[in-house]
Amino acid sequence: MKILLLGSGGREHALAWKIAASPLVTKLWCAPGNAGIAREAECVGIDIADHPAVIAFCQREDVDLVVVGPETPLAAGIVDDLSRAGIKAFGPSKQAARLEGSKGFTKALCTEFNIPTGAYGRFGKAADALAYVRKHGAPIVVKADGLAAGKGVVVAMTLAEAEAAIAMMFDGAFGVAGAEVVIEEYLEGREISFFALCDGETAIALASAQDHKRVLDHDQGPNTGGMGAYSPTPFVTPAIHDQIMADIILPTVAGMKARGTPFRGVLYAGVMLTAAGPKLFEYNVRFGDPECQVLMLRMMSDVVPAMLAACDGELKHFDLRWFDEPALTVVMAAKGYPGDYAKGTRIEGLEEAAQIEGVEIFQAGTIAKNGAILANGGRVLNVCATGKTVVEARQRAYAAIDRIKWPEGFCRRDIGWQAVEQEQRND
Repeated sequence: MKILLLGSGGREHALAWKIAASPLVTKLWCAPGNAGIAREAECVGIDIADHPAVIAFCQREDVDLVVVGPETPLAAGIVDDLSRAGIKAFGPSKQAARLEGSKGFTKALCTEFNIPTGAYGRFGKAADALAYVRKHGAPIVVKADGLAAGKGVVVAMTLAEAEAAIAMMFDGAFGVAGAEVVIEEYLEGREISFFALCDGETAIALASAQDHKRVLDHDQGPNTGGMGAYSPTPFVTPAIHDQIMADIILPTVAGMKARGTPFRGVLYAGVMLTAAGPKLFEYNVRFGDPECQVLMLRMMSDVVPAMLAACDGELKHFDLRWFDEPALTVVMAAKGYPGDYAKGTRIEGLEEAAQIEGVEIFQAGTIAKNGAILANGGRVLNVCATGKTVVEARQRAYAAIDRIKWPEGFCRRDIGWQAVEQEQRND
């Protein structure tokens, strides 16, 4: 098979690494890719927002499958455009991608199909939003309705923070994404990431994972696109796993089908494990970043047949196998992220770091220039490791980080802390 992967981040590097390992694949391209992906695939300089250019490439090269990594092209309808041109694509349609593209859409679906989630209001005017938060008080969650690159969420612990977030969003901080605002009940509990592969009718769960959204140790500082992750999480017990499938994933898949917009691809549920049971707080319509990196390390099965089964409505005949060993990833980001940061700084020591047992480094925001690897984004490297325990995986990942020479970079030093505490209690 000939496969084209779309995207340029750490998630796409992990996908390229896993897809390239499939015996089914004879040729793998990635558009636009990055310096790390270039080791697994041929990178091609196509603008993935230019759907006709993507289609022309697929037709010229006889591409058998397009795998869409990021959410923006999905929300823009690239899968629909490829399908109309007779090209198979892994990912949801534009209508189905609204599960991520509109927070209000997802909340309405939850209401219609009795999917447990927090109470909410949806507002097109700042005055109405302010009245709602003043009535309900803090803590409360303020979200831009549309896509805001993982940054359009403010968990306001005080009323003043909530009011400032509403003002910021209606003042255009997130452009059209913030033209409407969803305000949600603050859910107390443990946050986990739950993934399911869907074919429009059937859903099969992937391994559980836990993301670390805050930029600083001890979950301090602003929300980011994710500073690290590990899998599996001990907090998703078999009973909780079954409850999430029965109460959240399967009703969503059935509801989307009933609405005439079946969901195919990866459904990523952000779930809060509350005292009242698991509750959905958001959907994404693609692999998480950095959760994808740990899932690909733990997936024993070939990912390509799984993607084809999702495209072809064949998941009911399918299952996936996983390695028992935990995997953990630490994001190295450019100093200043998620605010302003410098680009073009030099990164050295990657080869030495990757020699540590169990370590795999996926590149996110990098470019190759004159034989050197340079930082070219906010989240730049995903230093991943497997081990017999989360403690061992974490020790290996941080040992690798200590070999990387990049003074302009930083990382959290406590990724996996909740699981580490749990392992130490069990010992």
